[in-house]
Amino acid sequence: MTTVLAHRAAFGVIVPSTNTVVEDEYNRIRPAGVSYHAGRILIRNGRLDDDDVFESFLRDLRGQVESAIESVMTCEPDHLIMGMSAETFWGGAEGNARFEQWVRDASGTGVTSGARACDAALKAVGARRIGVITPYQSVADEEVRRFFTEIGYDVADVRGLKCPSATAIAGVAEHEVEAAFRAVDGEGVDALVQAGTNLPAVAVADRLERELDKPVIPINAATAWHALRTRGITDPVDGAGRLLREF
Repeated sequence: MTTVLAHRAAFGVIVPSTNTVVEDEYNRIRPAGVSYHAGRILIRNGRLDDDDVFESFLRDLRGQVESAIESVMTCEPDHLIMGMSAETFWGGAEGNARFEQWVRDASGTGVTSGARACDAALKAVGARRIGVITPYQSVADEEVRRFFTEIGYDVADVRGLKCPSATAIAGVAEHEVEAAFRAVDGEGVDALVQAGTNLPAVAVADRLERELDKPVIPINAATAWHALRTRGITDPVDGAGRLLREF
């Protein structure tokens, strides 16, 4: 339901309670007449310091997603965005499809997931061979690789930063994000992609893709772009990368 202040679209955004980046980056990607409204997933234990703990974190997260959806849907948004990404890659292409259908059933509205938005963005820029960075542990990096491989991309490298907690992801410095992007920019790589919505990467990506002369796609830019285009909003946005300026 559009509002007086957001006469073009109101988006519900599902965000882990530990996440401090999504809302900030989305508000830098906000055309006139658009609003974003958060439903926060309660995260009681944000540790991510090994593979087993990471999987436990995801199980806890899944139990809270439905409550966050129920909460944000009370403002009657036009479209739902998943402002969390690991779960959207889990289980490869089929896992993503099941997750998106579950969200559609729970919300009764359209949904943009991080994994699917990255696929749409890569198709838009014509990329086939990609390098990927994440803030994750190895178990999640392999799920990201699996998703992209199953849908037909040549994944040259996945570089996980192995952040020790969900909140620590937001503290990764710009130079560390840039170094990770450069590390996966191997021979023949068409585009660079970033997963992990609490990793602050939009500004770094915007600057770096001009220097590298290839698309650099941060997940928050991809999901905002996908949701906006789904609602027919095509205004170019500066400062968030080529995807939002040109496509």
